Amino acid sequence: MKKLRVLDLFSGLGGFSAGLERTGGFITVGFCEIEEFPRKILEKHWPKVPCHHDVRDRQYLRGEADVITAGFPCQDLSFAGRRAGITGERSGLYREVVRALRLVRPKYAIVENVAGLLTGGMGRVLGDVATLRYDAEWDCISASDCGAPHGRDRVWITLTDADSRKQSVGNAAGYGRRVGRKAQAQKAGNADGVRKLQPPRLLGDIRRRVDNAARGGARWDCDW
Repeated sequence: MKKLRVLDLFSGLGGFSAGLERTGGFITVGFCEIEEFPRKILEKHWPKVPCHHDVRDRQYLRGEADVITAGFPCQDLSFAGRRAGITGERSGLYREVVRALRLVRPKYAIVENVAGLLTGGMGRVLGDVATLRYDAEWDCISASDCGAPHGRDRVWITLTDADSRKQSVGNAAGYGRRVGRKAQAQKAGNADGVRKLQPPRLLGDIRRRVDNAARGGARWDCDW
């Protein structure tokens, strides 16, 4: 089986890469981490994988990775901070994830942040990736859900390139059922259903839906 190539942004100690590689289906091809101590840890465990210093000046090649992972800075989103929001100086670096998606066009991406993202700018993040035609699914998972003796809610977002998914699935029965479920939700006027929107309305609608969202998971498909 061909392994999926991972580009790990805001790498920290390499948690994304370590977890994905342990499944046997992934191989890390690049890190990006600005802090010196984590860079030493990454060099120790992945001595052959290049680590770029600053995500803001990292140059990308289209197709260099199949998966992008990113746990962008949370300080402006955390309930423990001043809540500057997604436009804050540090958490605003999420835009570098969007830039990487636009230039690399990976099939998938996994993004993680604190639960404060749900009310601090989730709509803006999803709106930006939607304009790049990435479908999104997200949920809030606590450390205690995985057996840890503490809460630490985290939002996990998985992104899938909408165009490549449709090309690979084509007219298969599974895709037909997926479209059917969305059509039913739209017909029923379900607030959690997916509505087909024209681009000018897309961002505002996502912001309204997501910024009012509760803790539960949700999904957005880009079908415009």
